[in-house]
Amino acid sequence: MVRGYAKKDKRTKNLVGRLTSTDIAVIYHRDLDEVAAVHLAESKVKAVINCDRSISGKFPNQGPRILYEAGIPLYDDMGLDFFEQVKENDVIEIADDILLINGKPLCRPQLLTGEEIKHLMEKASENIWDVLHSFVNNTLDYAEREKDLILSPIRLPPVNIDIKSRHVLVVIRGKNYKEDLRAIRPYIEEVKPVMIGVDGGADAILEFGWKPDIVVGDMDSVSNNTLVKCRQIIVHAYPDGRAPGLERITKLNLTADVFAYPGTSEDIALILAYEHKAELIVAVGSHTSMIDFLEKGRKGMASTFLVRMKVGYKVIDAKGVSELYRNRLKLSYLASLFAAALFPIAMVVRLSPLIREWYRLIALRLKILIGL
Repeated sequence: MVRGYAKKDKRTKNLVGRLTSTDIAVIYHRDLDEVAAVHLAESKVKAVINCDRSISGKFPNQGPRILYEAGIPLYDDMGLDFFEQVKENDVIEIADDILLINGKPLCRPQLLTGEEIKHLMEKASENIWDVLHSFVNNTLDYAEREKDLILSPIRLPPVNIDIKSRHVLVVIRGKNYKEDLRAIRPYIEEVKPVMIGVDGGADAILEFGWKPDIVVGDMDSVSNNTLVKCRQIIVHAYPDGRAPGLERITKLNLTADVFAYPGTSEDIALILAYEHKAELIVAVGSHTSMIDFLEKGRKGMASTFLVRMKVGYKVIDAKGVSELYRNRLKLSYLASLFAAALFPIAMVVRLSPLIREWYRLIALRLKILIGL
């Protein structure tokens, strides 16, 4: 039997911050993406009830597989009526293939088994070439339209920290972003880069014990706590100047700068670092594959393609940095350390008459013991 308290939201990223291990997440999320599934799994919820199709067959999204491997039951395609019937903190029980709300039987939920997930993923993979063809065409089409906007000189917001000739760490809430942050901790501690968090990526910076210098984004998935503690907020606006995220900042009685720019918040974080003359930009959790963009609901990656062309030679993925800074303990290092430790001891022994006499007594006692 599965039993828990209902927590629901049509936007999964808004829901994950208030989930506990006693809850059942009720979502409305077509083609459940990898990042959302990872956060649901980290919350250790009793189960996930998706009122939309977790795998529509459009492309092989990874979310359902991640929940299955984490041992979290996923009940699929429950419908909009069910979503509207469930109220926050209702007690949901699922036993003997019957779903009950506050003790009253309601319906028979459809559990996605491992075999069903595998079958649906295989069917979705059959469409991948058609999806790739459409994705590439959309990317090239939008790139042609947007190239002047992205590649021409731009009006930058001011930044409150000196970026010129420094390393900049850009943290995006993408695939394996927490693992990558953990892996490059030695680099961060040594180099002390300027830290830019893209929406929810800024929460990860704070969670690891650092303070974000700048938070960039639509302000739809970053916590209030992080917004209060960061040094500067830059709200991503549409090219026409509209900035929906600014309303939230105003309600928190905080101040923010606005950056009107086409593309994603990740794009503007890279552009911000590049245009302010960063020496090197290290990207954590960045979106680079077609599946990454499809899971975000984007039909192409024109802006990211153009931005990467512009700033690419200064950008390095966090995984490359972790390889450079990985600590490997070698025997030669230990031998050198041992020799260095013995040197001052040997000098003290050589210079001190008392210690020399003590050493001779020990040597004589050893000779007597072994019969020499």
